Amino acid sequence: MPLPPAEASDRLLSPAELEAALRDIGARRYHNLHPFHRLLHDGKLDKDQVRAWALNRYYYQAMIPVKDATLLARLPDAALRRVWRQRIVDHDGDHDGDGGIERWLKLAEGVGFERDYVLSTRGILSATRFSVEAYVHFVAERSLLEAIASSLTEMFSPTIISERVAGMLKNYDFITRETLAYFDKRLTQAPRDADFALDYVVRHAVTPEQQRQALDALRFKCSVLWTQLDALYFAYVSPGMIPPDAWRPGEGLRADAIGSAAA
Repeated sequence: MPLPPAEASDRLLSPAELEAALRDIGARRYHNLHPFHRLLHDGKLDKDQVRAWALNRYYYQAMIPVKDATLLARLPDAALRRVWRQRIVDHDGDHDGDGGIERWLKLAEGVGFERDYVLSTRGILSATRFSVEAYVHFVAERSLLEAIASSLTEMFSPTIISERVAGMLKNYDFITRETLAYFDKRLTQAPRDADFALDYVVRHAVTPEQQRQALDALRFKCSVLWTQLDALYFAYVSPGMIPPDAWRPGEGLRADAIGSAAA
């Protein structure tokens, strides 16, 4: 059974106990539990609310390889660097038109955005920018153990991806499988990356303090993801208070997408 955080910080956990405690954080804090995501998966958002999600999530996707490059530069061992650099390739691709960022741009275009508008990041919420940049700074400034542990939200992503793809294809007639192609590769990439990071954390968190740091790092990352959805919910669902510098429906859309009916 997972130990509560206070107990977990008082004594050295076995590898199995540490893994259980990490997985318990995901079970309680991962953003698949957020009301915004429940609405997204269940088909209860309109087209502009889905657009707001796609636009803001782009900034997170675009900054992941920046985060990983920061971490890569800190790894002292060539073997570790060879493993970690694959994450950058996964997102940036090996050439133009390849990689996860490109596939997310296709998703944003698929829901109606002009590519250049998405790339500019002009319309993203300030809370999106602040939370994503806080994650990049965390990885750059905290211990290597904490930086790697913060990536362990990938342990929980296959479940949310499966729910998201099935729910969006079922409930939104403007979403196609091609639009959601980003998620196809993540179903294999995320478990691979999570297995490596989990093994690293379990082997290197060898004191109660280090284990507490690893657990706190994962809690922090869950908060980064949760905060982004808090901001989306507040701005575009309820009470619907869009900040003055954020995207508003109708902006940044392709000419053929302007005025299209809500789902």
